[in-house]
Amino acid sequence: MRSLTEQDIRASFVNCTKGEAKRLAVPRDLDQRPWDDLDFLGWRDPGAPDRSYLVAEHGSGLVGVALRFPSVRRGFLHRSLCSVCLTTHPGNGVSLMTARKAGAAGREGNSVGVYMCADLACSLYVRGKKVPESGGRFEETLTPEEQIARTVGNLSSFLRKLHE
Repeated sequence: MRSLTEQDIRASFVNCTKGEAKRLAVPRDLDQRPWDDLDFLGWRDPGAPDRSYLVAEHGSGLVGVALRFPSVRRGFLHRSLCSVCLTTHPGNGVSLMTARKAGAAGREGNSVGVYMCADLACSLYVRGKKVPESGGRFEETLTPEEQIARTVGNLSSFLRKLHE
């Protein structure tokens, strides 16, 4: 992924108003992000524990998505699978992230959801740059490049649903 500026990020959101995009908390460490290892930029809102954000290259431009997730606490023995990168996590390591749809459908209250790594570090898990806490990744016969392509495809599928 190419490096992004705060302006790029704020202008990319498709499922919130311009005012909401202007007020959301953008990471202050953009210059320190491992852009070459990211398929998307994801972060949690430090001021709102039930909100997170995702910005990805999709189609011919950037798509930013405001996400919400429940604060349900699961037991450590409970394991879940991220549907984007296929990493398993214990407890609350995977959450159902929901996003308002773009346009009129979103204003009417329609939303879509995806089970995703709660820390939004799918790109790093797929590349082996980050290891899930007591979770893991399945042994696969796919090459790392094929796993990355699958992750990007799974995310693109979710992003397409925002406009359906």
